[in-house]
Amino acid sequence: MVRAYSRREYIRKTPNSRIVQYDMGNLKDEFPISVSLAVKENAEITHNSLEAARVAANRFMQRKAGRYGYHMKIRTYPHQIVRENPMATGAGADRVQSGMRNAFGKAVSVEAIVKRGQKVITIDCNKTNFLDAKTALKRASMKLPARTRIIIDKGNELVL
Repeated sequence: MVRAYSRREYIRKTPNSRIVQYDMGNLKDEFPISVSLAVKENAEITHNSLEAARVAANRFMQRKAGRYGYHMKIRTYPHQIVRENPMATGAGADRVQSGMRNAFGKAVSVEAIVKRGQKVITIDCNKTNFLDAKTALKRASMKLPARTRIIIDKGNELVL
């Protein structure tokens, strides 16, 4: 009997995600305005860039709106395992290496696969902090590898 192996059986350990928190700010209150950062194209976002975007947006919002003046949520979770076939360099490396033979690779990091139009980060805030939320999302978008746009989910009539 032939047994079909799944690729996950070859991966010994899944690398941990660097994202520390997914919900930040005031988790209890309801805010009238909701602004989101959505990607314009299909992309693969590493856990490092998601964490960098989170830190940039959260730090800006904490400075402008205070600790309880907003609610920020990371809406994607990195699942996809990235593998790398480590190549030796230096003198005599060609005798040590096996080239592309058995080149499945070691697990290096994880990344989130996002589809076109998918929301990555959402910030809920008051009318006074709306422009700050847009600026925070703009700063977060600089850390992401894909082109993004800012969408107003809720409270469109309060902003215009």
